[in-house]
Amino acid sequence: MSTAILRPTTGNGEPRSAVAQTGVWIAIATISMSFAALTSALIVRQSSAGDWQHFQLPPLLYLNTLLLLVSSVTLESSRRLQAVATLHVTLVLGLLFIAGQVLAWRQLGAQQVFLASGPSSAFFYVFTVLHALHVLGGLGGLVYVRRRLAGGSLAAATFKAAALYWHFMAVLWLYLLALLTIRG
Repeated sequence: MSTAILRPTTGNGEPRSAVAQTGVWIAIATISMSFAALTSALIVRQSSAGDWQHFQLPPLLYLNTLLLLVSSVTLESSRRLQAVATLHVTLVLGLLFIAGQVLAWRQLGAQQVFLASGPSSAFFYVFTVLHALHVLGGLGGLVYVRRRLAGGSLAAATFKAAALYWHFMAVLWLYLLALLTIRG
């Protein structure tokens, strides 16, 4: 008796792109709803009490933004060229983004701005840490893509799905940075 799992494929044995894309779109919808709920909570909380303390965002966040945007460009180049080298660059830039976020949190800590310092700092940390965790998940997906690409067994649909998620993380970060700059 066979225990093989049947997976939907195209005529050449490659998984249907709809399967990979659907999974990523469901993840994007879920993540979007989570951040929309947090945005709503931030707006309601900020307008409901007089204890909101604005603080200056660390300038390092703007450099981190540049790193994430450039990583999106290098990932798209890697996807189109099926190039491992530019995928390595994307991974390094993603790790530098995470390291930059940690440094920004430490800079705020040095200014005595912590998670429990007040509602504005709590929202800042919740937004940025949650985003960083999703970026780490994206890095894990890109490591998987790198292994498959280097081994010559990467389906184009898998790379496209991973790239879609990564690009969404970049767009989400732009939204969060704008939100935190305006409302934080």
